[in-house]
Amino acid sequence: MTHGSTLHEVLIVVFQVRRFPDTHGGTKTELGVLLWQRALDPQAGTWSLPGGRLHDDEDLTTSARRQLAEKVDVREVAHLEQLSVLSDPHRVPGPRTIASTYLGLVPISSDPRLPEDTAWHPVSDLPAMSFDHGIMVENARTRLAAKLSYTNIAFGLAPAEFAMSTLREIYCAALGYQVDATNLQRVLKRRDVLTPTGTTAPSGRAGGRPPALFRFTESRLRVTDEFAALRPPG
Repeated sequence: MTHGSTLHEVLIVVFQVRRFPDTHGGTKTELGVLLWQRALDPQAGTWSLPGGRLHDDEDLTTSARRQLAEKVDVREVAHLEQLSVLSDPHRVPGPRTIASTYLGLVPISSDPRLPEDTAWHPVSDLPAMSFDHGIMVENARTRLAAKLSYTNIAFGLAPAEFAMSTLREIYCAALGYQVDATNLQRVLKRRDVLTPTGTTAPSGRAGGRPPALFRFTESRLRVTDEFAALRPPG
């Protein structure tokens, strides 16, 4: 089949660690992905990644940031990087459309106001996804998990200051398995990823020693140990 024209869209997999309802009436902390529900065909009722057509006068990263701000009102993206290009001629109905995908990270402390057709969904329990968008989410999750091992990419998910218990919660949610807080702190401090703020968080209801607060030494992506790999316990 010959295509008379080729379109180009930019789609962004936006992750944030959030609390979602669990089956016991409580909540659980998980990695969430931002999706909007299609109202029109093709595939009305399914859920899509935010994004849209690349304008003639913009580069890919500019397009990704513009569409996050315009379409889902997400402006506080702490990290944004290109993931891949999907070019299957039949990936969507109609004119051939190439998709450039991005990974975006929103800090746990941010709470963007979303349009009515847009919502956060746990990555572990995705709804019916549009076209090949489910594959994009899985690829982005894999990329994030890998980079958590050998870079400081967690700065994109963390608040400006945090206790180690909060950072552990973020790593556990993003990786999908448990991480020991003491070992995590030791590894990250050895790589010069964390800097003590010299302050402490307020004590909880149970009292006890107030936890020390840390921040990420840098808020830009840096390789910290190219051969490192975080693995599930066992």
